[in-house]
Amino acid sequence: MIQRVGSFVRNKMFPSLTWKKEKGEHPSIYLTFDDGPIPEITPWVLDLLKEYNAKATFFCVGDNIKKYPDTYNKVLEEGHTVGNHTFNHLQYWKNGLSKYLKNIDECEKWLNSNNKFIEKKPRKLFRPPHGQIGKKLLQKVLPDYEIIMWHVLTRDYNKNYNEETCLKTAIKLTEDGSIVVFHDSLKAEKNLKYVLPRFLAFFSKKGYKFKSL
Repeated sequence: MIQRVGSFVRNKMFPSLTWKKEKGEHPSIYLTFDDGPIPEITPWVLDLLKEYNAKATFFCVGDNIKKYPDTYNKVLEEGHTVGNHTFNHLQYWKNGLSKYLKNIDECEKWLNSNNKFIEKKPRKLFRPPHGQIGKKLLQKVLPDYEIIMWHVLTRDYNKNYNEETCLKTAIKLTEDGSIVVFHDSLKAEKNLKYVLPRFLAFFSKKGYKFKSL
């Protein structure tokens, strides 16, 4: 089942995190892509987004930026925003705080490797891999980052998840202001290449805009 955390639960337990955006004058969806950038998938995503005049936010793994700088630069050149997803896609609960914070810092260095396109903001964007957070981590990260979680997690990374079910459930749960998680990764390729074009087409016909964070 695609995960969407109830508003009462997320606001009560983690009010300082961003799960959804407020409704504006025009119905909007905030697409996010985790775990890239990689040359096998990310350029395909970028081309599809361009077809729909859609902007998105890519939560990048620093090691992928290091290995594929041209792919990363293409994300920036096409006007999308980027966020920190740690350098090694590190799981917080399996690693100490000190190691985890260093991994965030290392990713940030690579995120800023192309200053020509990076817009400096007072608060940077961070999404913890697997959504793993804790009180001590929040105390260290929140002063410098806006922590972006999600309203709809598509689970496109689950190779055993039926593509049509993934699409139908994602459409059902998405609404104005939703932050929706996809993955520009090889693991997600099967579902992503089925769901994303149909998702964009459906909400485009409904008059939604696709915005970056």
